[in-house]
Amino acid sequence: MNIRRLLLDVDKALQRPSLLEIGEAISNVKGVEGFNIEVAEIDVETVDMNITIEGQNLDYGKIQTAIENSGAVVHSIDQLGAGERIITPVKQAR
Repeated sequence: MNIRRLLLDVDKALQRPSLLEIGEAISNVKGVEGFNIEVAEIDVETVDMNITIEGQNLDYGKIQTAIENSGAVVHSIDQLGAGERIITPVKQAR
């Protein structure tokens, strides 16, 4: 499967690793063309982040390992985009 986009829910300790260290780890994974790290919430001890990664034939296992080796923890995949192109999500009114 050609994974092209991953949206990950990631937590880290308040002090370390830095966002730059996590970014460096992600950028070193083959296939990664770009990423965004967005701080979603800051707690007393932890920082909750949403990390969006785009590229070609992304290897989730290698990305997860890189993030966790930097000192952060991947909690879940919250969005997955795969195939020949990325589909923009459509909000559905309910």
